[in-house]
Amino acid sequence: MFSTKNISPRQLSAFTALMLAVPISVLIGYVEKSWWIGLVCFAIILAGSYFLISFMLERFIYRKIKLIYKFIYKTKATKREETYYKYVLPQKSIDEVREDVEAWATKNEEELEMLRQNEQFRKEFLQNLSHEFKTPVFAIQGYVDTLLSGAMEKPEINKKFLEKTAKNVDRLTHLLNDLDEISRLERGELVLYKENFVIQDLVKDVYESLSVKTEPLHIYCTIKKGCESPLTVFADKEKIRQVLTNLVENSIKYGKQNGSITASMYKTDGKHILIEISDDGIGIPEKHLLRIFERFYRTEEGRSIDVSGSGLGLAICKHIIEAHGQTIHVRSTEAVGTTVGFTLDSRRD
Repeated sequence: MFSTKNISPRQLSAFTALMLAVPISVLIGYVEKSWWIGLVCFAIILAGSYFLISFMLERFIYRKIKLIYKFIYKTKATKREETYYKYVLPQKSIDEVREDVEAWATKNEEELEMLRQNEQFRKEFLQNLSHEFKTPVFAIQGYVDTLLSGAMEKPEINKKFLEKTAKNVDRLTHLLNDLDEISRLERGELVLYKENFVIQDLVKDVYESLSVKTEPLHIYCTIKKGCESPLTVFADKEKIRQVLTNLVENSIKYGKQNGSITASMYKTDGKHILIEISDDGIGIPEKHLLRIFERFYRTEEGRSIDVSGSGLGLAICKHIIEAHGQTIHVRSTEAVGTTVGFTLDSRRD
């Protein structure tokens, strides 16, 4: 059965010429009472119509279509491309050309949407970066101005303000170090020194190192019941220590007094170990979950609580885990708590 869905220009010309030639030649043969005159007229009309229609299509339609293709592919055509445009392209049907143009338009719209999103992220990044630097710099400026205005003559104020200035200088240094580290991670310059180690032992070390922060808040750090059995992973121990430290510190910041932080470890498919750090803190609104691994990104609630971090901790965690060829994820419910988990390779012999 004849289909017009993917008809080529030559087929279209032939079909149209045939539709013209048949009734006209039949009419002429009927009027002249001669079938051979009708047959000759049929041949003449068919050939003439075919070449005329082909010429019109090529001249006024497909030449314009070729310009559209050149615009789509944004090219100054080479000789090889000119051959393609001249001999190959006209063989495409109108439907195929439409599909190509629609695909190009869809791709273009996706690229524009990505550019809009990137522009929005860039604006937010600059705004957040400005905020992170502005806070300690303004504090330092205030303390120095106060000291220069006469407070240096008062030893008790002098020492207090210098200590606060030093604290903000440390915060700036920490921020710059984190920025330098994440820049190296994004450039792929992280060198991993993988080894076998028991993940529970490392979690306990991290808990112990952060006890000075958890004890005043009466936050109870533990390994989930049933997960005490030693599981050996193959990874860069110090980098994973950094990941765990960042995650536990976040749980401390956004947790609650007399709360808890729980680590759990599970075998997944026999080749990987899943590690999760959970807290019972303020939680994260669902709309923010997809963006918490961005640099400097914080929720409004988190920004009002956290005044000491660089805002790069989770972004660094993400890069470290991805450098191991693994994934990191988050689950959270407001006023219930947050769980951040990541996978690592299991023991290598």
